[in-house]
Amino acid sequence: MLELRPVPYDHPDAQELTERAQAYYVELYGGRDEDPMAPSEFAAPQGGFVVGYVDGAPLAMGGWTVTADGSGARVAKIRRMFVAPAARRKGLAAAVLARLESEAARAGVTSMILATGRPQRAALAFYRRHGYADIPAFGYYAGTDQVVCLGKTLPSPQPTS
Repeated sequence: MLELRPVPYDHPDAQELTERAQAYYVELYGGRDEDPMAPSEFAAPQGGFVVGYVDGAPLAMGGWTVTADGSGARVAKIRRMFVAPAARRKGLAAAVLARLESEAARAGVTSMILATGRPQRAALAFYRRHGYADIPAFGYYAGTDQVVCLGKTLPSPQPTS
């Protein structure tokens, strides 16, 4: 059973998973992801970060950070989504994504955006299955031909009882 825990981005389990993600990027792209991010970006109410545990082992992660879009709307970027290879295709990514979207919506975010690379075909298919559509390139890698940017309007948060 998956347990999602909110943790700071500099938590040891988040850093372990980040290093595993970076190793994957090296295999795929020939280098690490150099897009700068600081743990403070993920602090509430401007962001959040979760690690997913199965039987106590950290196997999935993801975060969101509010970004300016120029329109005054609250837009958040999905950052550092990753599932360990052995744990893929078991619903962990969907659970992490749902948690990120829910947290962001409760914080007043109206849409989520993300950037990923063309070689990450499984990730692109995953996000598109979850309602994300192509948007203009943005961010650190916007000028490269490898980037694919996607976005989704969030439903209004449901009131809690």
